[in-house]
Amino acid sequence: MTAHVGPHRPALLLVTDLAYEARGRRYCDEDIFLASRLREEFDVALCHPRDAAALLDRFEIALVRNSGPVLHYREAYDAFRARALELRVPVYNPLDGRGDMAGKEYLVELSREGFPVIPTVDRATDLGLLPEAREYAVKPKLGADSVGLRFVGGAEVAGEVEGEGALLVQPRIDFRYEVSFYFVDHEFQYALHAPDPERRWVLEPYAADAADLAFARRFVEWNSLAHGIQRVDACRTAEGELLLVELEDLNPYLSLDRVDEGVREAFVARLKRSLASLTG
Repeated sequence: MTAHVGPHRPALLLVTDLAYEARGRRYCDEDIFLASRLREEFDVALCHPRDAAALLDRFEIALVRNSGPVLHYREAYDAFRARALELRVPVYNPLDGRGDMAGKEYLVELSREGFPVIPTVDRATDLGLLPEAREYAVKPKLGADSVGLRFVGGAEVAGEVEGEGALLVQPRIDFRYEVSFYFVDHEFQYALHAPDPERRWVLEPYAADAADLAFARRFVEWNSLAHGIQRVDACRTAEGELLLVELEDLNPYLSLDRVDEGVREAFVARLKRSLASLTG
């Protein structure tokens, strides 16, 4: 008797750190949910980012999800990238992102080019390009999840960025709220905002209008990723202008628990199609 062989199911390695603790969010819950839904189409295994390089040759695609800040495992992440390129295993998101995946240097570039971003410099000699403020945010280019973020007064800021290259400086912006726009393969999925500036991760659905989406799409198109998940984080200033805070293109948290079931199901279906398109 010949055993029945079903249709091919691509093997997917979901890279995540289920033990990572983030303020106001439970990363592990989101990835457990995503893994359960992706198993409907893929053979799925979860692994810590420190194990990804060693396991990659057994899989047809790697999905990097809530794996925490890369600065906590830089050497392992670099090994994973090198191994993926060697094996030609597609990584989702692709490894050529121009946003947070490559560090926060892009904020300096976008600021210099006149994009609607929080004004940003990385050299003491450029501090004069920033608007005057009572306080300035100083943060490492390779930071994430507010790791290393400090606020300093105007008199002290020059001493914080002596030398060049490692830190970013921005004026501390008074804003009405923060809002995030979520995309898969350049297609808008949903938006969420935090009405209280002091509670960044207490999010509510946000009805994005045409101007909001034009703002967000400008950065998604600038990034030029062929596919993948992007989250455009912005703040609404007291004057009503949207300014980019971050372009998350490595492992953006999705806050899927903050959207209704229909939106969540549509997102999962779109992600499945995107991943399937890379596995042949």
